[in-house]
Amino acid sequence: MWYFWNAFRTVFRERTLKLSMVNNYDPIAGKYDLLSRLVFRQNLVLSQTCLLQHIPAGSKVLIVGGGTGWIIEESAKIHSSGLSITYVEISEKMILLAKKRDARQNKVYFVNKAVEEFVTDEKYDIILTAFLFDNFGDEKAKLIFNNLATLLQDKGKWLFADFHIDKKSREWQRLLLKLMLNFFRVICKIEARELIPMDLKFRESGFREIYVYSHFYNFIKSTVYIRIFV
Repeated sequence: MWYFWNAFRTVFRERTLKLSMVNNYDPIAGKYDLLSRLVFRQNLVLSQTCLLQHIPAGSKVLIVGGGTGWIIEESAKIHSSGLSITYVEISEKMILLAKKRDARQNKVYFVNKAVEEFVTDEKYDIILTAFLFDNFGDEKAKLIFNNLATLLQDKGKWLFADFHIDKKSREWQRLLLKLMLNFFRVICKIEARELIPMDLKFRESGFREIYVYSHFYNFIKSTVYIRIFV
């Protein structure tokens, strides 16, 4: 009887581990920043740091999928204290790296969960998502978007950065995006097979753009959204 119980626990643990690896960057956590800079130089960094000026002092901030946590240190360069940051990241290895970052006098609460499993009664002044939705299929992306939108305060801001493809996009940009999605689907088991036009979802949900920044020949777009509840 004890043998079968141990066997069941082993199978269950392995199955849980496999499920948790979906959209999980553990396999390349230590090399992710280097890889991104090799391909995009500083453009992925700039696409996020340009948004940080829109965080008011004393804000409650929700960062989802922040990776290795360098964004914590960049935020602290603008606000050395007064921020309350909730940092949601599915990768345990990314969380460990993020915990080593210097947040100065800001408070950071680390949550090692998939975003779709994150539940809270808190409301945030700022939500920051960078290259988050290009991990998911369309239905899950919409579900996650709707769940996060409920966590935003009235007149709160959603700071959003992601890849951008439209009719004017160059062929090498389309090819690079396809190669990236294929690479991360194999290595990190991401679900996405194409880029989801999240700008449409923002508009349909009552958000409006107040600032837009473009990087890397318009391949990367950073947007500050605001939604005023009526």
